[in-house]
Amino acid sequence: MNIDMIRAAAGRLEGHARRTPLLNSPFLDKIAGRRVWVKPECLQHTGSFKFRGAWSALSALDDATRARGVIAFSSGNHAQGVAMAAGLHGVPAVIVMPSDAPALKIANTRALGAKVILYDRATQDRDEIGARVAAESGLTLVKPFDDPQVIAGQGTTGLEIAQQAAEQGIDTAEVLVCTGGGGLCSGIALALEAEAPGLTVRPVEPDGFDDVARSLAAGAVRRNDRLSGSICDAILTPAPGDLTFPILARLCGPGLTVTEDQALQAMAQAFLRLKLVAEPGGAVALAAALFRPDDIAGDDVIVTISGGNVDPAMFARALTTLETPS
Repeated sequence: MNIDMIRAAAGRLEGHARRTPLLNSPFLDKIAGRRVWVKPECLQHTGSFKFRGAWSALSALDDATRARGVIAFSSGNHAQGVAMAAGLHGVPAVIVMPSDAPALKIANTRALGAKVILYDRATQDRDEIGARVAAESGLTLVKPFDDPQVIAGQGTTGLEIAQQAAEQGIDTAEVLVCTGGGGLCSGIALALEAEAPGLTVRPVEPDGFDDVARSLAAGAVRRNDRLSGSICDAILTPAPGDLTFPILARLCGPGLTVTEDQALQAMAQAFLRLKLVAEPGGAVALAAALFRPDDIAGDDVIVTISGGNVDPAMFARALTTLETPS
């Protein structure tokens, strides 16, 4: 993995992915005690950054391989990204999804034209299912984060952050990134290393599912004890990837964690102050900026909202936190 791959992915994504803005609100600044800059990938195609990596991976395949179709495993955001990218390329897609994924994500993936195979994430191994179906069907497996072209696609978010931060006169800041397996986090870190070395990436995870934070602290990969049981479904992964962890270990600062209540409060504040719809897992970086200010350095902090694919009931639950603000 290197910056040249990310720049090449940016070229292939041009005209296909949205260049999301960098937003600020004085109301969020007041809560955080510093300027908060929000990169809303919830406004990306399919409602998350995952479209970037999916398009990067599919567009890098040779024509014959791509025509046979692709398979992916995902709790929903990578699923939708791959489904849409495959549809735009006119090739079939099969998506292996956990049965407890939000109904909206499952429905959207099917609506985008993909075949969905459901599994129990507590008792079944999605990697084994994906590899087996891929081998049986001749489909190309597009991994959710541990794939060079996927990481390169996600890294294009970092190229945009570097340019947008420079436009705002920001040359030193921490960049908080919602993190599951580390594809977005490692891609952004690689991009910023080359384009904005004063910006330091820090992964953010939900309490109890902080495999990346623990791995960084230990200097070796640590796994989560469980794979379900959090509202932050989009960023629940067993462990950081073989490709992503060395990048994270070399380039990232210490990981941060937030509670589910803090994620819900961040969702509510994103809606109230920026008119953005975030899902719980996509709001953890903003939650860290707002509710863990003593663990962050500098006058500016940049955060990703990595996704906005939330069921109405969960979003309504988040909005109830506005009745009793922290």
